[in-house]
Amino acid sequence: MTAPSKLGVGIIGVSPTRGWAAAAHIPALRALPNYDIRALSARRAEAARAAGEVFGVSMVFSDHEQLVTQPDIDVVAVTVKVPHHRELVSAALAAGKAVYCEWPLGRDVDDARAMAALAAEQRVHSVVGLQGRQAPAIEFVQELLRDGYVGEVLSTTMVGLSIPGDAVVEANTYMLDEKSGANLLTIAVGHSLDTLNHVLGEFAELSALSDLRRPIIKIEETGEEVVKTAADQIAVIGTLTSGATASVHVREAVAGGIGFLWEINGTDGTLRITADGPLPGIFPVTIVGAQGRKELAPLAVPERLIQKWPALTSLQGAPAFNVGRVYAAFAADIDNGKHTVPDFADAVRRHEVIAAIERCAASGERVKV
Repeated sequence: MTAPSKLGVGIIGVSPTRGWAAAAHIPALRALPNYDIRALSARRAEAARAAGEVFGVSMVFSDHEQLVTQPDIDVVAVTVKVPHHRELVSAALAAGKAVYCEWPLGRDVDDARAMAALAAEQRVHSVVGLQGRQAPAIEFVQELLRDGYVGEVLSTTMVGLSIPGDAVVEANTYMLDEKSGANLLTIAVGHSLDTLNHVLGEFAELSALSDLRRPIIKIEETGEEVVKTAADQIAVIGTLTSGATASVHVREAVAGGIGFLWEINGTDGTLRITADGPLPGIFPVTIVGAQGRKELAPLAVPERLIQKWPALTSLQGAPAFNVGRVYAAFAADIDNGKHTVPDFADAVRRHEVIAAIERCAASGERVKV
C-alpha cells in the first residue's frame, strides 16, 4: 500500500523573526504528516531569503504570483495584514489553489463576498482562520448541549477583554484605523461571535453599541502618541434564531478585567467557559458547569477530543494547536468531500453579522440579521 501524497503548502507573509505564520502555521504544518511546506513569500527579497533559511524552505519568493503558480503547491496560506487579503487570495484562487486565509477574510463584507464567489466559481476548497470551532473544549461544549446538559438554552452572556487599551506595538498600529478591517470588532468580537454562533445558532436580530473611549494610544517601542479611530467598546444584545437571548460585550482599555467569560444558561443547567482573552481558538479554555441548583464544578474535556489528531499532541496549549486541528480537518475534508472547517461562505456570514453590528451602532435601530 502506497503512502498518501502530501499536500504542498505555500505560505504568503512569513517573517523570519515574528508573526502568526511563524507562531502558528509553520509549527502546525510541520507536525502534520499529510502536509509539506514547499514555498514561502515575503514582500522583500531579503526577508524571504531569511525566512527560508530560518524555516528550512528552499523555494522562496518576493512575488506572490510566482508562489501561487508553482505546480507542486496545492494549498496557499495567506497570513498577511487584512488590507492585502483580497489581492493575494484572489491570485491564489485564480491559479486554482485551495486557500487558507487568516481571519478577517476581508476588510468588509464586499471583500469577503468577492472572494467567496471566486472560490465557488473556481470550485476550490477554502478555509478561513476561525479556529475556535476546532478547539476541543468548544467541541465538548457542543456535545454537552446536544446531550441536554443545560436543557433548553434560555440565554447566553459573553464578556471579553482584548489587548490593554493604552498602548500598542508598532507592528499593530494599522489596527488603530477603523478602515483597515482589523480591529476590536472584526478580530476579538469576530472570533468570539463565530464561536457563539457556531455553538448556539445565528442571530435573528440584534441591537448594538460601539464607542471609542481611548482615542489616543501610545506606541510601545517609541512612546509616541497616535490617534485611534477604531472603536474600543462593542456591546451587542440580540435574539438567536432559537429564541435565546444573547448579550456580548468585548472591550479594551481595562486593566485586570476578566479576559473571557461565556455563560450558557438553560432550563436545566449552566455552562461557564473562561479563557485569558476573547479568542477561544488561541487561548486555552476552561469549562465548569452545574445542573439544577448544584454548585458549579469543573468539566474535563474528554481525552478522545483532545487526541482527535494525535500528531498535534506536542502543540497542546500553544497557538499552533487549534490551527493545526483546522489544517488536519481541512485535509480530511479535501479527501472525503465533507465540510467541517469554516470556509469562505461561512466567513461571509460572519462578515454580514459584523456589518449588521456596524449599521445598528450607527443608526441606533435594531436590525434583522
